[in-house]
Amino acid sequence: MKYRYLGKTGLQLSELSLGSWITFHNQANIDKTVELMAAAYDAGANFFDNAENYSAGKSEEVMGAALKKLGWRRGSYLISTKLFWGLHDNPNEKNTLNRKYLLEAIDGSLKRLGTDHVDLLFCHRPDPHTPIEETVWAMHNNIERGKALYWGTSEWEAADILRAIEIAERHHLHKPVVEQPVYNLFQRHRFADAYTPVYEEHGYGSTTWSPLALGLLSGKYNNGIPAGSRGSLEAFSWLKEQLTDAKRLAMVSKLAPMAEEMGASLAQFSLAWCLKNPHVSSVITGASSVRQIEENMKSAEFVDRFDEDLMRRIDDIFVEV
Repeated sequence: MKYRYLGKTGLQLSELSLGSWITFHNQANIDKTVELMAAAYDAGANFFDNAENYSAGKSEEVMGAALKKLGWRRGSYLISTKLFWGLHDNPNEKNTLNRKYLLEAIDGSLKRLGTDHVDLLFCHRPDPHTPIEETVWAMHNNIERGKALYWGTSEWEAADILRAIEIAERHHLHKPVVEQPVYNLFQRHRFADAYTPVYEEHGYGSTTWSPLALGLLSGKYNNGIPAGSRGSLEAFSWLKEQLTDAKRLAMVSKLAPMAEEMGASLAQFSLAWCLKNPHVSSVITGASSVRQIEENMKSAEFVDRFDEDLMRRIDDIFVEV
């Protein structure tokens, strides 16, 4: 496993990491989660991603219980969580980044995770109703109180990120240092030209999610939705339309010969493509089996095979996306 710095910070993340979304609690109980996290950790992964709203807090609980069983030294791994959606259908407790919510919600996440701090704390979505200055101050205070070590954004527009950085620098506050954007062969907009100053001038890092486009880029949905996959889960029936999109499936099929040519699976090929981006600090992978984790963690071996010619061939397939 190789490690990359989180932008201009001194924090090093494994270039491949493990996320909990959909899997923890829904597909993996505590014992299964122990197996999955152990497999990733043994492969060199040191970063594990979560969020307050994943399975309504149950994902954090499962990860916390798994970490207690694993008994790893706290300094040997990194945990992230994300705040915005909330767990309660009340004012100031959902869809907000106001000061009250951010300073209170972190305590619930820490309790569920069984730790006194998270390494990365994300604003899970932008909040158009709360001044960015209020959010920046609250996130700074969470760091000052020792409840998070670094903070960042997720799915924010470039202009809002730049605004948050400017406010933090002007007031000498802990500024955001990382974005968590969706990033895969189909979805590249969070690395578009508007983000150039974010990554190049301000040295933002990124921990990208959905590198396989909810599994579509693994090729396992090419012949329908297999039993036991996340696409077959009733709670995630909203995925079916995306996973059976004929146009996208045709694009995935065109990748197969390229992956086969370098001896990689489609999943490894798609993950390696994400790692080719120098602004990616860590690619968050998802898996419901140890076998998938073992396969995913080997994808970094293929990054150097993505030369300019191959990248052009890939872009020709996805030109209409």
